[in-house]
Amino acid sequence: MKQTCAVIGSGIGGISSAIRLAKKGYEVTVFEQSPKAGGKISEIRLDAFRFDTGPSLFTLPELVDELFVLCGKNPRDYFNYVPLEASCKYFWPDGTHVTAWSDTHRFANELHEKTGVESSTTLRFLDKCRTLYDLTADVFMFNSFHRPANFLKPAYRRSLVNLHKLDAFTTMHRRNKKWFRHPKIVQLFDRYATYNGSSPYKTPATLNVIAHLEHNLGAWFPAKGMYDIVASLSKLAEEMKVEFRFNSKVEEIIFDDSPYTTSPRPSHNKRHKKWWPFDGGKKVTGLIVDGEILPYDLVVSDVDVAKLYKHLLPGETIPARQLKQERSSSALIFYWGIHNHFDKLGLHNILFADDYKKEFDHLFDTKSITPDPTIYIFISSKAVTTDAPKGAENWYVMINVPENTGQDWDALVKEARTNIIRKINRMFETDIEQHIVTEAMADPRSIEKDTASTNGSLYGLSSNGMFAAFNRHPNFKKKLKNLYFAGGSVHPGGGIPLCLASAKIVDQEITV
Repeated sequence: MKQTCAVIGSGIGGISSAIRLAKKGYEVTVFEQSPKAGGKISEIRLDAFRFDTGPSLFTLPELVDELFVLCGKNPRDYFNYVPLEASCKYFWPDGTHVTAWSDTHRFANELHEKTGVESSTTLRFLDKCRTLYDLTADVFMFNSFHRPANFLKPAYRRSLVNLHKLDAFTTMHRRNKKWFRHPKIVQLFDRYATYNGSSPYKTPATLNVIAHLEHNLGAWFPAKGMYDIVASLSKLAEEMKVEFRFNSKVEEIIFDDSPYTTSPRPSHNKRHKKWWPFDGGKKVTGLIVDGEILPYDLVVSDVDVAKLYKHLLPGETIPARQLKQERSSSALIFYWGIHNHFDKLGLHNILFADDYKKEFDHLFDTKSITPDPTIYIFISSKAVTTDAPKGAENWYVMINVPENTGQDWDALVKEARTNIIRKINRMFETDIEQHIVTEAMADPRSIEKDTASTNGSLYGLSSNGMFAAFNRHPNFKKKLKNLYFAGGSVHPGGGIPLCLASAKIVDQEITV
């Protein structure tokens, strides 16, 4: 009889874990409280407009392809994507604008033309980012550093030998300021801290590795939009006989010491001590789903780890470091159907704040929104023409905002919307509000409700601090046998590539 596995949550970490475990031979069931798969990667339709609602930048596409290849499938039969000629367009209040061409030499020349920064400086910086990736990827992204045996591997030894090259003892902003000195280019590269909801003034410079993914390895876009990542992987999972149960609420994870466990725990004595390898621990035996007790041999959680401990692990105390570490930022997003076409804008666009430090002080210190926020505008119809009617565009307009700690969000959203519109009008000499024909909105309250993200934090814990990476929850705990953890709130972190990597780590840790 096949061993059984339950996956809680159908975010990208949950779906990819389900695929890997089905390939391993498990009978896998995915429980999702929402009516469809995806977690933070979702979509909405407003009139004739379609919007991706979650992550919008696609890097390391080979991690998605890998899942199809693992199952003996041709990825191109399921999922297609195209390289971007430019990863982003950047705009500053004084009229300066820079296109981040995917060709690194062209990008370096663009920076030189617009700001005077020598092309060789930019290229050397990107080489440094490549070195960071080479030294850290196997250690921090694709393996668990919560298993001591891993530290004997060559990649770990190489990282320790080159510890001085990892830039862990200075912040991203300090390092970037030393590299470039030009404030606009410092700001451009500081922005990568926001990719995991952190502040460049607090996060270690090691996180400059993110720039390598976008500039050296390249940015891509799915041919049918970001949600097609979920749709394609869901199809693969179903072909691998994974069962999806939507609108199903998991109420508790059951262990062998639960009063209603499906499998009694052996007595803890000398006879059983060798058989029971985790002294003082307990073993998963199933779930309670919508009031029903269901037995499973193992469980993978793709749930925000703070929510998991609070609601699904009665009697277990969340690790203290999960409470002490600063949480990541959240987002305020407007979905606007725009009855116009803006040639100046590309697929991904950034309208920078004039005072970047002030913006992050608001985010993490006063827990409020600066009057002049950096605005991200994502227009998928630039790549997928069917996402908007002819002569129109679908604008995903986002600013970073703090986690929900009880602020007056109605007032903050109203004020932020006014400031966003004023800034767009000023920078593009338009009256954007007259072009908005349909609108929806998301803020930390709705993000928490829709994605079960604690306080609406998009990435769980932030990376604000030298040891932040070590504070992330591990992918397993030896005292909770047969329970594994995937997704953006655990090691190695948030974002599509890291969620896929978390599933890969879980796969490595599970032996049939």
